[in-house]
Amino acid sequence: MDSTFIIEKSVVIVSVFAITMIFAMYSTWAERKVAAFLQDRVGPNRAGWGGLLQPLADGLKLFSKEEFFPNTPNKFLFIIGPGIAMSTALMTSAVIPWGDKLHLFGKDILLQATDIDVALLYIFGVISVGVYGIMIGGWASNNKFSLMGAVRAASQMVSYEVAMGLSMIALLMMTGTLSLKEISAQQSGMNWNVFYQPVSFLIFLICAFAETNRTPFDLAECESELIGGYHTEYSSMKMGFYLFAEYANMFISSAILSILFFGGYNYPGMEWMVENAGVNTANVIGMLALFTKICGFIFFYMWVRWTIPRFRYDQLMHLGWRILIPLAIINIMVTGVCILAFK
Repeated sequence: MDSTFIIEKSVVIVSVFAITMIFAMYSTWAERKVAAFLQDRVGPNRAGWGGLLQPLADGLKLFSKEEFFPNTPNKFLFIIGPGIAMSTALMTSAVIPWGDKLHLFGKDILLQATDIDVALLYIFGVISVGVYGIMIGGWASNNKFSLMGAVRAASQMVSYEVAMGLSMIALLMMTGTLSLKEISAQQSGMNWNVFYQPVSFLIFLICAFAETNRTPFDLAECESELIGGYHTEYSSMKMGFYLFAEYANMFISSAILSILFFGGYNYPGMEWMVENAGVNTANVIGMLALFTKICGFIFFYMWVRWTIPRFRYDQLMHLGWRILIPLAIINIMVTGVCILAFK
C-alpha cells in the first residue's frame, strides 16, 4: 500500500468527519431558526450575521462550563459514555458515498471514505453499539431519572432496530446488494427506490426518528417526567458530546435515507452532464444534490418536532412491536411475490 493512497484516504476521512461535525453544529442553529419560523419568531440573530456564529458561541459556553461529577463509583464509565455516543455517530459516515468520483491531478478520487460490500450491515452494527453510550452514561450517573431515561432509550432503540432491519430486507431483495455505492448507482436518473418500496421508506423513516430520540420519540429526554433524561448529570463538553451525537445521527440518518430511497448523489440528466460538462462538474452537482436531499430531511425532522406532541411510552412500544414489525414482514412477503411474478 503506497503512501499516496494512505494520504488520499486520510484526507477523505478527515473531510468526512469535518463535514459531519459542521452539519451537526449548524443543525443546532437550523433547529432554532426553523422553530422560530414555525412559531413566527425571529430566532438567534445576535452572534454573527443571522446568528451564524451561534454554534461557536454555544461551543465556547460548553467548554467554559464547570466539569461536574456526581457521587458515583463509576467515574470512568461516566466519562466514556458520551465518547461512545459521539464515536459511533461519526463512524457511520465512513461508508456513505457522498458522490461518484473526482478526476484530480491525473487520478480518480472516490468520494467515499471506504467502499465495502456490506456497508448496510456495518451501519446497523455501529448503530447497535451506539445504545451502549446512552445506557452506560445513564447507569453511571447514579441517578434514578438518568437510569430511567437510559432504559427508555435502550429499549426503544432495540425495538425499532428490529423494524428498521426488516424494512431493509425488502429493499435488499430488490437491489441484490448491501453496498451503498451500488444501491446509489442503481437509482440513476429518477429511478428511485422510494417509488418501488414506499412502505419500506415509511417504516425506515419512522424508525430513524426513534433511533435518533427525536420528537415524537423523545421519551428518553422527557423533561416533564425525567428532567433531562440520561444526560441529566452531565455538564460541559460531556453533555455537548451527547447533544452533538444526536444531531450527527440526524445528519447521518438523513444521508442514509437519501441514498437508499432517493438516489443519493444521482439527479436527472447526470449522464448528459458527464458527457457535456465533464466528470468533475457533474459529480460536484451530484454532491450538491445529495446535500440538498439531506437538508430536506433535516428540515422534516425539525418540522415534526415543532408540530407533533410526544407519544406515551406504551404507545411508542405498541407502534414498534405491533404495527411496524408486522407491516415490515407483510412488505417482505409482498415484495417476494412481486419479484417472482415480474422477473
